[in-house]
Amino acid sequence: MSGRILIVDAVPTNRIVLRVKMLAAQFAVEACASSAEARAIIAKQCPDLILVNLSDPTEDRHGFCTALKADPNTSTIAIIAVGTADTSRARFAALDAGADDVLARPINDALLLARIRSLLRARSVTEELLLRDSTSRALGFCENRDSLANTGRITVITPEAAPMPELIATLNAGLGHCVVVQTASAVLRHNDEVHCADLLIIPAANPRDEAVALFSLVSDLRSRVDTRLASLLVMVPNGNPEAAAMFLDLGADDVVMQNALPQEIILRAKALVRRKQLHDALRRNLLDGLQAAVTDPLTGLFNRRYADHHLARMSEQSAVAGSALAVMMIDIDHFKAINDTYGHAAGDRVLVALAARLRDNLRAVDLVARIGGEEFLIAMPRTSARQAQGAADRLRRLVSQTPFDLGEAYAPIPVTVSVGVALSDEAGQTQPDTHLMCDLADAALYRAKSAGRDCVAMHLSAA
Repeated sequence: MSGRILIVDAVPTNRIVLRVKMLAAQFAVEACASSAEARAIIAKQCPDLILVNLSDPTEDRHGFCTALKADPNTSTIAIIAVGTADTSRARFAALDAGADDVLARPINDALLLARIRSLLRARSVTEELLLRDSTSRALGFCENRDSLANTGRITVITPEAAPMPELIATLNAGLGHCVVVQTASAVLRHNDEVHCADLLIIPAANPRDEAVALFSLVSDLRSRVDTRLASLLVMVPNGNPEAAAMFLDLGADDVVMQNALPQEIILRAKALVRRKQLHDALRRNLLDGLQAAVTDPLTGLFNRRYADHHLARMSEQSAVAGSALAVMMIDIDHFKAINDTYGHAAGDRVLVALAARLRDNLRAVDLVARIGGEEFLIAMPRTSARQAQGAADRLRRLVSQTPFDLGEAYAPIPVTVSVGVALSDEAGQTQPDTHLMCDLADAALYRAKSAGRDCVAMHLSAA
């Protein structure tokens, strides 16, 4: 896995040893002795991960980590604290300062590399989602992100659904949320509580005896639709770094030793919940942005951008199925007169009401889009010339037979539409050219207008 790693350590020997290990693992590496040098390197080219010795007595490295996490430009850089004392309080202080993990010397190489891989994977996802989010915002597709929830939805996976009262009490008190306890078999079945979990916690009491089952469980959770996006924290016995490394490589987001202080467990759980909720918010914004990009904001119908692409897919399916594809162009008659007489707000009400009539009176498989000011496109797969003619006449009557409400200021007014229809080869022998079909439907629409409006015209070859 590629990645840029910065080593910050005042002791030359420590820098050399870590640099050699990182280079052997095929990372790009820079090293420096002070926080000031580190800031200069970060300003020049931001690293993906920092290995920082927090035990340097000459400067405040905890403050250095806190400042990085507080700065939006550097907040996604992963930080592993090295060189701290191997105590629960030292680990908690490092995590509280912003470190993503803490590894005391002597550092287990397998665990160090597994932790780096895990953090780089997580940072890559965050960076990609943030980049897509910024693009959507630049295009005006996203609103401000919702503030993240203060509490998380937590599920503890135990061998039996009864459980571990001390751990559950600790989580309930520290996270301020009711924790769900379930067996592994229940979690692997579709389950609404698990489906929406922000964090899954696995207390791996004795992975040496149950290694295969636990490793398989972590891998399974990461691969299933219901649980693959949930954060995953595994609690492993102290003194088993190889198992911790394996859990990380199989997809766990974090590991914590079972003898850790309750405050450390809570701190790690909160960090994982925050990251999960951030990713969820960014994914929601991305979906909302995509929806905005293909939707007409006034009528809620698809726009021309979507219609062009979807028509191409419908054309491909039509050729495969050996069936005809019908395309209609619908235009409101004398729409300019409506705007000039009653105002643009009234014209908008007509557009919205017409869109609803069209959408509510077609099949789910049919495409309805607004492609211009008062022009709409309808595409109907598996439709014969007779069916297309009948559908066009039915829609025309639905418009003309019921007046349109303009609000309290005006009485309802009559509105009519003209419709042009083009049909692909009913034998389905060739893939329809959707651009040509739209042009032919437009030509038919022009003939309907010329014939006096409020009528349907079919392209001659499809009549």
